[in-house]
Amino acid sequence: MIEYSRQPHYLVAVDCIVFGFDGEHLKILLVKRGLEPEINKWSLMGGFVGADESPDDAANRVLKKMTGLEGVYLEQMQIYGEPGRDPIERTLSVGYFALIDIHKYEAQLNDDYKAEWFLINDKPKLIFDHNQMVADARKKLRYKAALHPILFEMLPKKFTIPQLHILFEEVNDTKIDTRNFSRKITSTGLLIKLAEKDRTGSKKGAFYFKLDKKKYNANSQAFLNLMPNLKA
Repeated sequence: MIEYSRQPHYLVAVDCIVFGFDGEHLKILLVKRGLEPEINKWSLMGGFVGADESPDDAANRVLKKMTGLEGVYLEQMQIYGEPGRDPIERTLSVGYFALIDIHKYEAQLNDDYKAEWFLINDKPKLIFDHNQMVADARKKLRYKAALHPILFEMLPKKFTIPQLHILFEEVNDTKIDTRNFSRKITSTGLLIKLAEKDRTGSKKGAFYFKLDKKKYNANSQAFLNLMPNLKA
């Protein structure tokens, strides 16, 4: 402890970037900061890591406390530690991103912190380095989605190809040819076609599908060629 006592000590925090999909748009969940500095300005959901908890535990606690959300897909991203990122005290923040189907969790959101959804491309300016966190999280989401079926966390259990197509476009912020996408996604063999149709968009309707998780586990690279601009 003698050597440890001579070292500088820092605060450790967590910040959660919550992405949601409402069937048409990729959105991000934000709150207004409740303390100085930057009080009442838009912020990610964050808090300090307690003495008896891990960063993962803290992220789950913060997310539940500020939004009511629990049991959602949550993944550690990276650490942010620029010396001046917090003007009050040196603070290292562990960034996380979460993925949810907005409609599935609408009733779970609480009003205590007045969390609000914003279109990802129309979000307000955020405090500290939170804008950079969002940019990094979106970039990582694109890469992860190329290798793993994490985007399905943002869809209902049964979905249509048009819904999946819109989600891929929103995540990548680019247009993807409809026919080419449909051909590629069905050729992976990872989707199970259901007999039921969604007829809300047209009389003809679109068939519902669900993910075949067993086939996916045996062929984890199947989505790689569906994601454009991987080098961007």
